[in-house]
Amino acid sequence: MARVKRGTTSHARHKKIIDMAAGYRGRSSTNYRIALQKVEKGLRYAYRDRRRKKRDFRGLWIQRINAGARLNGLTYSQFIAGIKLAGILLDRKVMSDLASLEPDSFKALVERAKGALAG
Repeated sequence: MARVKRGTTSHARHKKIIDMAAGYRGRSSTNYRIALQKVEKGLRYAYRDRRRKKRDFRGLWIQRINAGARLNGLTYSQFIAGIKLAGILLDRKVMSDLASLEPDSFKALVERAKGALAG
């Protein structure tokens, strides 16, 4: 009777995990049992941080807007209140880009916000 070789599914599964662990330090990249733990942990971090990234960027945008607004004599909260009163519909990402890349355009926004707050 001919010899039957088995385990192709297991080998494929192990290889997939080892490939995902490429670049890890020490046995984490070569030993299946350890690599499996590290890959699972990495996937958990990736899932969590895809959501966390949205929060982090919003915070960055707010800091940039605040810095630009303070250069023009308003705080962030006053600026946002004025923008809403003026009826300007720009999201924080766009206002952040204006504050950091086009200060003159942002200054015009701040003036509109000041006018809405005064009037």
